[in-house]
Amino acid sequence: MESVVLRARSRACFRVQFVTVSALAALAVVGCGQSSSESTVEQRKPQQAGKPINPYEIAAHFTAARASAAIGDTNAAEQHINAIATGITRSAQMPDVQRPIDHESARAAVRPIPGVRTAVWMDRENLIVMVNGAAHRNMQMIDTVCLALEPLGDTLAVVVNVQDVTATSPDGATTLSRNCQLPEGQRAFMQKKRDVDVVSKQLRNTFRMQQR
Repeated sequence: MESVVLRARSRACFRVQFVTVSALAALAVVGCGQSSSESTVEQRKPQQAGKPINPYEIAAHFTAARASAAIGDTNAAEQHINAIATGITRSAQMPDVQRPIDHESARAAVRPIPGVRTAVWMDRENLIVMVNGAAHRNMQMIDTVCLALEPLGDTLAVVVNVQDVTATSPDGATTLSRNCQLPEGQRAFMQKKRDVDVVSKQLRNTFRMQQR
């Protein structure tokens, strides 16, 4: 009799353990699905310049270049030397003059972006992007434009200026400007800051103070 009871208890424990393991497995699958969906939602960010030089990466490229040169692989050695030069120039916020962005190709790449009405070049560095509505006048729009330009060349040479063509107030009509690869307010090496607004920010602030 006791053996029958023990067998019944063991079967019951097995069923409980099986249900528990199944539930945990289902939760794990759901969790994996959520993490993968969350990773796909994450938006890719534009390339970033101005970061400090990593001495370990430079040393590794230098060692690899010497090793490649020793065995006569000049192509590999040149690639490592170019990687060193690129790391130094990007840290110094110097655009790559060998990878300029064609202006017409840039305009064609930006026009299909949702919310963009048109895009024009103010000069060789400043791209003005006109958008339909305040919802598109933000730093996310600048990121989207910069990502569209990346396949065309070095975006470190480009400053994106976003203007809302539907704005009805001075603040709403203010242009948002940022270099594609640098924080707001910074410019690349030898890149001048240009005020593309007709009324400067300082003058608007003066008017606002006088109206109080």
